[in-house]
Amino acid sequence: MDFLLECIGFPPDHPLEEVVELVRTRGEPAAWRGDPELHRRLALGGGLEVRIDREPEQEHWSVLPYYQPDHRLRVAVDEIRDLPDSPFDALLIGWAAPPVFSEERPTSPGAYRLSMFVTDARRLPPRMPRGHVLAVNVSAFALDVNYVGPDEGASVEDVPAREGGASIVPLGSPADPGGCAEVSLRVRRVTHLVNPFTEVRVAVLEVEAPERPLHLFVSRWQLEQDGLSEPRPGWRIEGTFFFIGRIAGGLPRGPVGGRNGRERFG
Repeated sequence: MDFLLECIGFPPDHPLEEVVELVRTRGEPAAWRGDPELHRRLALGGGLEVRIDREPEQEHWSVLPYYQPDHRLRVAVDEIRDLPDSPFDALLIGWAAPPVFSEERPTSPGAYRLSMFVTDARRLPPRMPRGHVLAVNVSAFALDVNYVGPDEGASVEDVPAREGGASIVPLGSPADPGGCAEVSLRVRRVTHLVNPFTEVRVAVLEVEAPERPLHLFVSRWQLEQDGLSEPRPGWRIEGTFFFIGRIAGGLPRGPVGGRNGRERFG
């Protein structure tokens, strides 16, 4: 089983082929994608879903989770990169929570750097001015968790203040981030959803971040294997997370669907 799918309640021993067949038979076409038989989504309830994709020339299916939060995050765009193996997706790189007034941005581009995988790249125009502010729905899924515990117990050098301090640092060089980030964030609230097909409870971690809280998902099986406790409100969580989102607003006026097959912009 794909470890990202563990974050939404599919056990490690659950065959990936069964997930694909479930989405193919019970799901619906995914918006802003390609052939509806090859790009499908299945809602799991509460904003949670699983999506499958395959290009005609590909043999294997790509299977990813998604969560729709109830609020938007503003992102000032530095660059949007095409993904050669995934033509309907893109990598958005920019600054989250930029100042409201553009004249303030040269000295303060935003609260933190963000690199995220967007699944509706067809909505984007072929070119966009650097610094243009988009609204996105974004959540993050654990690739690895290395600390869950009381706030004072963690130690991350680039968190200036332990109490409420937040760190989100994209992986890779500044010129080549890949949608993943090392995070150190304080848990504000924990709610639960249930995967209706496996009956496994899924923890939704609302964590404190500048301007808007973020929502994180972790694998209960990874936590158990590594001897980590379940996250609690007031505790801190640290690890590597994959950020996945969609465009929620702020697109420049003009024709949509112009990005697919065109040159990249940024």
